[in-house]
Amino acid sequence: MAQKKSVKKKELRKKEKKSMRVFTFGSVLAIVSIVGFSQLILKSFFNFSIDHYSGFLLLTILGVGFIIQSQPKKLFNSNTGEPVNDITSLVIGALAIISGVLSLPFVQVNHPVVSAIPGIISIIAIIFIILETWVINN
Repeated sequence: MAQKKSVKKKELRKKEKKSMRVFTFGSVLAIVSIVGFSQLILKSFFNFSIDHYSGFLLLTILGVGFIIQSQPKKLFNSNTGEPVNDITSLVIGALAIISGVLSLPFVQVNHPVVSAIPGIISIIAIIFIILETWVINN
């Protein structure tokens, strides 16, 4: 009887930890859409363009989202084998931030690799949305 209670308590703690994790990659994508919408509003209504900095903003937000999604503290403190998707998220997040910094107007690195990174990150973000929405929740 005591074992059943302890098992139930452990299950409840796991559920609480999962429900406490408010951050999802969907919230990062919501922030990205808000930035895009505000860019549209600024340009349409106020004739103020932030086009030169939009790539930096979007890539930096996506990069931070990928890094948070990978849970670096858990990844570095883990003694067991690291899941490949967490490592991949961490590397993609770092690449997104680097690409965002390199797309700033005063840095402006024009190289095919730097130009390809935003497209690759967009495709990976779409895959994350699909996985998070339909595969993981089911």
